Amino acid sequence: MDSFSSPTDRLVLASGSPIRAEMLARVGIAHDVKIARVDEDAIRAALVADGATPRDVADALAEAKARKSAGQGLTLGCDQILSLKAEIFAKPANRAEAADHLGRLSGQTHHLYSAAVLYEDAQPVWRHVGVARLTMHKLTAVEIESYLDRAWPEVEGCVGAYQAEALGARLFARIEGDWFSVLGLPLLELCSHLRLRGWRFE
Repeated sequence: MDSFSSPTDRLVLASGSPIRAEMLARVGIAHDVKIARVDEDAIRAALVADGATPRDVADALAEAKARKSAGQGLTLGCDQILSLKAEIFAKPANRAEAADHLGRLSGQTHHLYSAAVLYEDAQPVWRHVGVARLTMHKLTAVEIESYLDRAWPEVEGCVGAYQAEALGARLFARIEGDWFSVLGLPLLELCSHLRLRGWRFE
């Protein structure tokens, strides 16, 4: 950027996800990363016990992360929830659990809810939950192990034990809905909101 360019705005991304940071960078949203340390398992369990929907769980976790990292200016909190027939899947803790999750998703249609919440000066000012519907091929145990032989440990910590933008694409028969929500961030809606605010992109 030369000395005659207008200054750009910056936000804080309360997430350690490389793909979210990459998406922001690619559309010119300058940002700094400040990972929010929240007890996701405890928050999720409490919400599920209260009868919260997967969409509401994603939204609440995104807000918790934004609130935790919020300071002056804008802070973006994000979360993604995978739901199969109303059951919420946590991130696999190990390879064996990843194989189990893939086996249960095999031949089924599940939903991904990707929530984003913006805080400004410690107050929520915008939120959105994107949704995608994904149908997985029927996979044999051999196919699952072969896939994990190549994809692990890259998919460790990924909900569903896959990255649909990479090797995991071969697992799916159909993906419907918002592609950016599959990646973990409703990017179009975020950009639209920032434009309304007069955001100065890079």
